Formats: sequence, C-alpha cells, structure tokens
Amino acid sequence: MFDNNVFIKGSCKNNVVEGETAGFELQTHITYYRGVPLSMVNDIRVTVDGEEVAREAIRCSVDQKDWFTLDEMTTVTTYKWEYGEPLYIYVQQAGGLPAGTHEVELAVVTRTAYIPIPIEGICKREVVV
Repeated sequence: MFDNNVFIKGSCKNNVVEGETAGFELQTHITYYRGVPLSMVNDIRVTVDGEEVAREAIRCSVDQKDWFTLDEMTTVTTYKWEYGEPLYIYVQQAGGLPAGTHEVELAVVTRTAYIPIPIEGICKREVVV
C-alpha cells in the first residue's frame, strides 16, 4: 500500500567511523498513515545483490543517537517512529558496500492499530557507491 515510502532514494551510503568503513546505512519512511512505537516494527530485511543481510547485523534509530537491534526493538515503546520522519537503518559490515553498482532491497514489516495482520513494504533500488 505504501511501498513508495520504503527505501528513500539516495539514502544508501557507506558509514565511516574513525577512518574505517564499518558498514552502510539507508533510510525508510513508515508504510502506514501514522506513527508507531519501535516495538511495532515486526521485521526489517536488507538484501544486497541477492544476499540477505544477517538480522543480527541490522540496527535502527529514529534520532541517529540511540540505536537498537531488531530484537531490542520488540520492547522499545518510548521511541516513536512518526509518519513523514525517516527510520535510519544501519548494517554492520566491515568495509561497507564495495565501490560500484549494487541492487539493494529493503523490506519493512510493521504491526499497526486496527489492522489484524502486519503490513509489509518492499522496495528494490540500484545503488551506486
């Protein structure tokens, strides 16, 4: 329904920490018409060039200060992902994405009020690093 909100164009880039490329990041908007607490994010999946990233390597933040694993997010009720605001997704991967063109797919699954099944949004983009 809101697949056009998934994977904000131009948001995928390598993340350099203290001179080392420690991973890459991308952003998404919520696939619903209102905000939800982070605890209502069921799943986030990232696939690069056909290879799915391990769930344990994914971190998320609404403010780029406090980061949570997907398992930690199941209990995070004090941070709300608001409609129109990005959710920052960071993938821990030594060296980040190699230079060149990559096919990156992002899937975001959320639970929402009044809808008995999770909502899944998927978007695939070609990314140049």
